[in-house]
Amino acid sequence: MAIEVSADALGEEWKGCQGFPMKQSVLTPGRVRLPRRTGGRKHKSVWGCIVDANLSIPDLKDVPGLADTTVPHLGPKRTSRIHKLFSLSKEDPLNREAKKPRTKAPKIQRLVTPAVQQHKCQHIALKKQCSKKNKKEATEYAKLLARRVKEAKEKCQDQIAKRCRLSSLRASTSESS
Repeated sequence: MAIEVSADALGEEWKGCQGFPMKQSVLTPGRVRLPRRTGGRKHKSVWGCIVDANLSIPDLKDVPGLADTTVPHLGPKRTSRIHKLFSLSKEDPLNREAKKPRTKAPKIQRLVTPAVQQHKCQHIALKKQCSKKNKKEATEYAKLLARRVKEAKEKCQDQIAKRCRLSSLRASTSESS
């Protein structure tokens, strides 16, 4: 993140590439023109310290001890190398050193606790209560419907009887006159 360099001297493939310095405290991914001194009129063009896809090749240095060493992901498989790694004799058992003891157990997702059991009992009781209430309401509604049907039939019978009486009354009055 230091000096501006033109990359034309490196070859044809680098022609047109710009080597702009990146400033540590400028938190932008692109180019910024900063004043050289506070209040001064001259500006210096610098890139911000955020690296993104706009940069083709950032010139970075490796941090010693961090980027140049690789830590093996897995341990050794061969017995002689395990002996060497843990400084064991050939007679020592390797089972303890090579693998960690593994226990197999089912993964318990839903634990049955007293609170869970209580909640379940409450839910079942609520369902029973609702079903009883629904049955009671259904019988009451059936009684209401039966009563209304009975009343409608009686009303209809009364009207028919009334018509019969009127017609017989008319017939008797017409015969007498």
